[in-house]
Amino acid sequence: MTESTVTVVIVPGLRDHVAEHWQTLLADKLDNTVTVPPLEHDKLSRAARVAALDDVVNSVDAPVVLVAHSAGVITTVHWAQEATRRVSGALLATPADLERRLPQGYPSLEELERGGWNPIPRQRLPFPNIVAASTNDPLADPRRVADMAQAWGSRLVSVGAVGHLNPAAGYGSWPMAEQLLGELIDGRHLPALDGHCGDEPRIRS
Repeated sequence: MTESTVTVVIVPGLRDHVAEHWQTLLADKLDNTVTVPPLEHDKLSRAARVAALDDVVNSVDAPVVLVAHSAGVITTVHWAQEATRRVSGALLATPADLERRLPQGYPSLEELERGGWNPIPRQRLPFPNIVAASTNDPLADPRRVADMAQAWGSRLVSVGAVGHLNPAAGYGSWPMAEQLLGELIDGRHLPALDGHCGDEPRIRS
């Protein structure tokens, strides 16, 4: 399996397409990518987001590697419990802990509960995957992310103090995404990487 034979499926978080987000920039840079489209209705419905991901994955003829961020990670984990097609791997970046109250401006715990997001599945994922974890993510405690990664059978990679790895935290381009994606595509299983996230942040809010 090589990059030219793989389709990368981008799984955004609850805020969907963000122009300066690293997922958007990665999709623009790679040749074979498909992004799960924004929902027109039921934007906080876990079932609707899982169905949208399933539709995209099943529309692709080539081998698929998923690249998920934030609540997109949780969408992916829920999808894996009822997936109708196998994928080759997944990069799961800074998963949002939807079982805990999120900062102001994000959906409330009650809204997430009504949307069917919780509990977050803790079953081992049926495909190779890497969890890229921040040490100071406002949307998830690193210890809980580590516990989730262990339950999912993930390779846990610390990418340092990068906040939630989004434009609000100063991150647009994220070069390490390509590195980790390459490792998944090549089938490599290298020792966990520690420290910084590649380049310094290039967006400041």
